[in-house]
Amino acid sequence: MTPPETTDLPTAHISPRTTLIPAINAWRYYLEDQGSSPNTIKAFVGDLNLLASYLPPDKTLGSISTTDLNNFLNWMQKGRGVPCSPKTLSRRITSIKAFFRWLHEYGVLLVDPAEQVVQKSVISPLPTVLNPDEVRDALRVAEEFWRKAPQDSRYLALFDMLINTGLKKSEILALRLNHIDLEAPGGGLVFIRYANPQYRFKERKIPLPETWINLYPEYRAQYNLTDKLYPWSPRRLEYLLEDISVQAGLEKHISFEMCRWTCALSDWQSGMEPDKIRQKLGISKIQWREVRMKLRKLSAPVIE
Repeated sequence: MTPPETTDLPTAHISPRTTLIPAINAWRYYLEDQGSSPNTIKAFVGDLNLLASYLPPDKTLGSISTTDLNNFLNWMQKGRGVPCSPKTLSRRITSIKAFFRWLHEYGVLLVDPAEQVVQKSVISPLPTVLNPDEVRDALRVAEEFWRKAPQDSRYLALFDMLINTGLKKSEILALRLNHIDLEAPGGGLVFIRYANPQYRFKERKIPLPETWINLYPEYRAQYNLTDKLYPWSPRRLEYLLEDISVQAGLEKHISFEMCRWTCALSDWQSGMEPDKIRQKLGISKIQWREVRMKLRKLSAPVIE
């Protein structure tokens, strides 16, 4: 994760003689003002508070050296007695660098002590996706579940929506009937809403495929839906996806995450504007950096 680009900053009351805690609080206000997500702010501020707990309480900003920061990172890995994964270490280095760069850019510090700290980037493995043939086979099987006795429209209703919208499992489980709008001027839409105000930035509208729109009335009637769009447990929905995998003869086990990445990759390869893919997935610009890199790698031609 990386904080947003720096613009205006209330540094009037921060100087090299200021201790860490007041400066960290000022940075938190700045990140909030820049629109960073609550989770990002919590992680970054937590990382800096950990640094503050390691250094002497009267240590001033101007007296913090590169050696101090490297000693802190070494302590976190070897001396703290609490596991620190490579991913967590990478984020904490990012937090430290961002904080001191922020202070340096606005003239609080003449020298950035974190500049020489070595960044240790960790990228999680590439996700598994379905290729176009596998998607077609899965859709064929899902349609067979719908059309052949005993008819069950859930398979197609679930898989067709996942593979075309890229929704997360939690978003699928939260969908209500009033989140579906089949009368929208540009075609049917699904509204992704969040009850918690902290996650309103994830709210969005996503077009629905014609196949799903045509299926919806029968699906709704077959299960007498009155509130939830998918009124089953997460485990039951996972079984539906597994049934499709087995019946289609796939070696891959279809999952919510696999469908989400397959949808994103399909949009990427179709030439959809990157920022529209980001908005469709409901992720921040910070999260998008890693997602975009993975989509590029997934799209790269395989050299035999």
